[in-house]
Amino acid sequence: MTTAPQTAPQTLQMPPGRRRTSPRTRARITRAVQYAVLVAVVVALAVLTDWSNVTSQLFDPAVAGELIGRMPPALWNTVKYTLGAFAVGLPLGALLAFMKLSSVAPYRWIATAYVEFFRGIPALLVVLAIGFAVPIAFGISIPSMLAKASIALGLVSAAYIAETLRAGIEAVPKGQIEAARSLGMSHGRTLLQVVVPQAFRIVLPPMTNEIILLTKDTSLVFLLGMQVAEYELTKIGRDALSTAQGGLTALFVAGACYLIITLPLGQLTRWLERRTAMKGRGK
Repeated sequence: MTTAPQTAPQTLQMPPGRRRTSPRTRARITRAVQYAVLVAVVVALAVLTDWSNVTSQLFDPAVAGELIGRMPPALWNTVKYTLGAFAVGLPLGALLAFMKLSSVAPYRWIATAYVEFFRGIPALLVVLAIGFAVPIAFGISIPSMLAKASIALGLVSAAYIAETLRAGIEAVPKGQIEAARSLGMSHGRTLLQVVVPQAFRIVLPPMTNEIILLTKDTSLVFLLGMQVAEYELTKIGRDALSTAQGGLTALFVAGACYLIITLPLGQLTRWLERRTAMKGRGK
């Protein structure tokens, strides 16, 4: 039986007068087109926008100047509500994380039900429940706005923190746990001195993101009714929106104040992520 002779693969012939474009040239052309589109959009917006109307409705310097003097107490209240909610959410979330990892099934069921419930409902409903429904149902009074905000937002935050901590604990290498147990450390001592410190280092970046989310969620507590001394940033912006001139200037100023809190936290998150990645690579 004879086999047909194999022919050499034919090279793809380009049409006459047409040159092959290198990948680097194509990448440059693509970037140039993207820059051109971006510049065209910016120029079109700059030409077509009525800047005098935008300035008067979005950022009126006179209205902004009046509001800035009222912002420091509201900014401090926002920070207090955030820290209070985190102080409630962190220990509760840690407890739930340990319950989800427990060998006792009812503990896992309770923790799972809690996490699924509070992750599945809007935070606004929890805030309203803590502010109005729970005091009526149980005949109790929560006079402090800080306590109401801390409990309501902390309950919601604990569900997310629990999942973050559980993932961090499970990410600790099993070999380190086995090494600690081989040295004679008890299960509890291994958990507290080996697992938990490493887990917290792993979850520091997502935990910082949780603080950013809590900061923004404090905008919900104005629905509970506040004294002037308890105003947070959204309450100041909402009231000024309905009473002062300047269109959306009040919301613009309130949003800028939120950025004073969240932007440094975002930078901290990225720094922690880089540091955690470097330690993971053994540098």
